[in-house]
Amino acid sequence: MLHLTRLKISNQLTEIPQNLNFSVINALKLSSQILPSSESSIEIDTITRIINNHPYPDQPLQPTLLQRIPPQVLSTSFVENVLGHLFAAHSNGLKVLEFFNYSLSHSQLCPSSDAFEKMLHILTRMRYFDKAWELMAKISRTHPSLLTLKSMSIILSKIAKFKSYEDVLEAFEKLENDIFAGRKFGTDEFNVLLRAFCTERQMKEARSVFMKMRSRFPPNTKTMNILLLGFKESGDITAIELFYHELVKRGFKPNSITYNIRIDAYCKKGCFADGLRLFEGMERENLSPTLETITTLIHGAGVVRNPIKARQLFDETRLRNLLPDTGAYNALMSSLIRSRHLKSAVALMDEMEENHIEQDDMTYHTIFSGLMRTSDIEGVSRLYHKMVDRSFVPKTRTVVMILKFFCVNHQLDLGLHLWRYLVEKGYCPHSHALDLLVTGLCSRGRVNEAFECSTQMVGRGRHMSEASFRTLESLLLQEGEMDKLRKLKQMIKKLQNMLPQVKGHTIADPAHSDTEL
Repeated sequence: MLHLTRLKISNQLTEIPQNLNFSVINALKLSSQILPSSESSIEIDTITRIINNHPYPDQPLQPTLLQRIPPQVLSTSFVENVLGHLFAAHSNGLKVLEFFNYSLSHSQLCPSSDAFEKMLHILTRMRYFDKAWELMAKISRTHPSLLTLKSMSIILSKIAKFKSYEDVLEAFEKLENDIFAGRKFGTDEFNVLLRAFCTERQMKEARSVFMKMRSRFPPNTKTMNILLLGFKESGDITAIELFYHELVKRGFKPNSITYNIRIDAYCKKGCFADGLRLFEGMERENLSPTLETITTLIHGAGVVRNPIKARQLFDETRLRNLLPDTGAYNALMSSLIRSRHLKSAVALMDEMEENHIEQDDMTYHTIFSGLMRTSDIEGVSRLYHKMVDRSFVPKTRTVVMILKFFCVNHQLDLGLHLWRYLVEKGYCPHSHALDLLVTGLCSRGRVNEAFECSTQMVGRGRHMSEASFRTLESLLLQEGEMDKLRKLKQMIKKLQNMLPQVKGHTIADPAHSDTEL
């Protein structure tokens, strides 16, 4: 029961203050000369929380930002870090845009391309394409140096994901003629367009664009590797090999990236022997294997449940003058877990710490999944508390996985603790996480806590799903909590008026409720 004792203590530490009525200067103890070293994770968390907790659009955000974040606090790295946290926090894109515009208006510093790209990614991820185009047009006028191939890739990739083939070509034309006006588009820009289709596994469209535009944009080795990558993402090894041999016949000379793509394709399909064969061929061509190559093979050994070979490949990295990084450790962990060597995989986390190798979301996701397969509730709880003690915030898929495990295994207090931890860190949990928590809490009669979590999410500018809303609505009615139901409906309606309803999103619409209050 040790974890429950710790949980009660930790819950007290992560309670969210009802009113963040303090000055950032005092709260964060920021001096008038802000140095990058002063921008600790605690300070960034606080700024993220202030932005997420602000009742926008009921109250304008800009005056609050001016009060809480004086212009002298702003620096390039500060803005980048806040935007990075807001992106990871799934924050409301319009709030984030307010912060970005504030940094443009009140800082003497030139914004960085990294900050601009983060902002663009946040808008396009939420499908606010009109806002994204407005931002690009503004930056084109005021800071054209921030327009990069990466920013082009962000908007084209998201349009390829959510819109039509014609929309992508139209966007490419708009980028060339309007946004990047004066810049002559060449093969590099063409490669960005191709990659937008390939990353979405739209190979028919990628082939069409390639055939249509290759006379205007002469393809290079990178072009061919992007197309190979697209075939790999689609999981069609036959198509990869046919295309590869066709390219070789036309004089295409493969490089190490080409081999990495083909090796990865075979490994993911469980054809580890073929991956090793290509690896040997790569060395015969005097192409030095990269750490990515070895990491891919380690993962491939795990797919066929050969932990001995995985460990051998891992140990050989240093013999090749390569230093194992987080990805290599994660691949070995995954290989060990697939072969049910869980203790050895967990021990690798300690080895990473000893060697000062950063642990990322994949590290935690891999170990959590291994512990969950063995139904080790105590092990999951220990790792969870270890993660929280280190102030590590997992990504959405890991959050959802942990919450699902807690709810299924009747550990709702831990599920609530995770929710409160994320909110305290300034994050706005994804709707999938809320679905799990609302279902779990309501099934145990803990309606008030489900209501609290729902209002926290909606209040931070994110929609709850129709299913969660209906579940909570039904139980609030049963318990006669009309005021709470009315409050939730009003919050949802305000949010719908502010946020454009996007096709494909499930949005609870109180206007279509069966119940009139």
